[in-house]
Amino acid sequence: MAIKVIDHGSDDYKQMIALRQLLLRKPLGLNFSDDELAEEESDILIGCFDEDKLEGCCLLTESAPNVLRLRQMAVLSGLQGKGVGRAILQFAENIARDRGYKKMVMHARKTAIGFYEKLGYIIMSEEFIEVSIPHYLMEKNL
Repeated sequence: MAIKVIDHGSDDYKQMIALRQLLLRKPLGLNFSDDELAEEESDILIGCFDEDKLEGCCLLTESAPNVLRLRQMAVLSGLQGKGVGRAILQFAENIARDRGYKKMVMHARKTAIGFYEKLGYIIMSEEFIEVSIPHYLMEKNL
């Protein structure tokens, strides 16, 4: 397993779009717009690979000075619960710290709350609906 920062527009990025579409968007009947993908050029794009095959990913977007927002966390279904998500998130937190960020925030799907709580994230809001499903605002000081 190799985790690395991905370049926007690269072949690895194309794999990332496909994985996120399959796992996060398609089940909700949603697609990415060209504008959404163009905005990701300034994000930190992270992928976990087995050889050249993408197994999981996430994006980090600056939401305020010293704060990064974790977005679009996805791990192949057969690999969930095997440490891939934990490794990606720990890598993301290390990148954030290295770049001087002090806090990570996210809109976590209700079904993923337990995963994030085990890694030190705290629920900071009431439940809200985003992309038609329940979410919570969560955060962690780095």
